[in-house]
Amino acid sequence: MINSKNITVKKSARYFTLGNLSEKTKTVWFVFHGYGQLANEFIDEFKTLENDSTFIVAPEALNKFYLRGFTGKIGATWMTKEDRENEIHDYVQMINEIFTTIEQEVDFKNIKINILGFSQGSHTVVRWLDKYHNKINNLLLWGTSFPRDCEYKKNSNYWKNIKTKIMIGTEDRFISKEMFEKEKVYLQTQNLNFKIYNFSGGHIIDKKLLSQISNEM
Repeated sequence: MINSKNITVKKSARYFTLGNLSEKTKTVWFVFHGYGQLANEFIDEFKTLENDSTFIVAPEALNKFYLRGFTGKIGATWMTKEDRENEIHDYVQMINEIFTTIEQEVDFKNIKINILGFSQGSHTVVRWLDKYHNKINNLLLWGTSFPRDCEYKKNSNYWKNIKTKIMIGTEDRFISKEMFEKEKVYLQTQNLNFKIYNFSGGHIIDKKLLSQISNEM
């Protein structure tokens, strides 16, 4: 008989930052990459947001792999369906430790906290928030849907205070019109506070829309 067992081990987690964290900081962004990306490349998408009062943090998924074959370009994934529950447990705990590490360096009480998840990174951040209920101001989900395994209604007192913005490209190959309409219905049934933005483009971070939304917040 084959039995599956688990042990807990220490593992190094990596994250990247843009800007300087100081008494001038007014806004902190936590940005989460999608499947097959690395945080140091993903954070480059947000250079236009960097200034003296804005600090950007990009955590990186714990699981890295070669994108093609056995050598060459490397990407990372937050999880797979294999040993799913343990992978979710590991990454939400890792994210929370990064969050509290930054919080220890600067008082979040008077700082705007924006969370952005792209593609697979969106499900990642929603699961983290649903578990730890960190105080944030804005949640931006790009090119994705809400995960179905969170308890939004049970945690409604938390979720109703979060302003969620969902960005969908008109040519996003992963999100059909039918999927988009079903997602809206689902979000309404879960009593989530959301606003949807459409942009002309595919499965990408649209920098023009990102700048627009940033200025609105």
